[in-house]
Amino acid sequence: MRIAVSRLHHPVTALGPGRRIGLWLQGCSIRCPGCVSVDTWAHGLGLAPVAEVVARLAELAGDADGLTVSGGEPFEQPEALAAVLTAWRGMSGRSVLVFTGREVGEVEGWLEAHPGLIDALVTGPFRSDLPQTMALRGSDNQELRILTPLGEEMRAWDRPLRPEDRRLDVMFDAEGNAWLAGIPARGDMARLRRALAAAGHDAASSDMRSLFPT
Repeated sequence: MRIAVSRLHHPVTALGPGRRIGLWLQGCSIRCPGCVSVDTWAHGLGLAPVAEVVARLAELAGDADGLTVSGGEPFEQPEALAAVLTAWRGMSGRSVLVFTGREVGEVEGWLEAHPGLIDALVTGPFRSDLPQTMALRGSDNQELRILTPLGEEMRAWDRPLRPEDRRLDVMFDAEGNAWLAGIPARGDMARLRRALAAAGHDAASSDMRSLFPT
């Protein structure tokens, strides 16, 4: 079995409690207007054996406070997602947080078929026409759902945004390209592009990336 991966990185501190592993899957058909992860939309990129991804998770699991899965759209690869999360359960007792652009009714069948693999789930498409006032959400239509007792640690994020929630992790890949992890506030990316331009730099997204940036 193969899985399309955009990035896998540790530590990520802006997407859930603690220093987590972030796994971004590649490919999304929802394509929300205003999405900050346009580079994860294209399908057919970043394909790797699930066993390779699991092996990389196993290397990092001992130092991780949990696993956060985003994308792209994770549920567009349902079997591969289940395989990775089943393997995670065998290597770590830490929580799994998943972000999906689908509504909960669209993924209920998967959740029923794979009980306990996801501890907390953020559901719903990003909508740039709606406010952004809640933690861990890009827009207020999105909902944080606690699915297991382990997911109760996410309850602290079921609240209005605080200033500290607006932080982003800055990371660099092997080629020296920078990328950001987290949920930016409205206008943050435009301000960043303007600041970079003023300093003589360019900001662009690309579908060419290494599978596991360092």
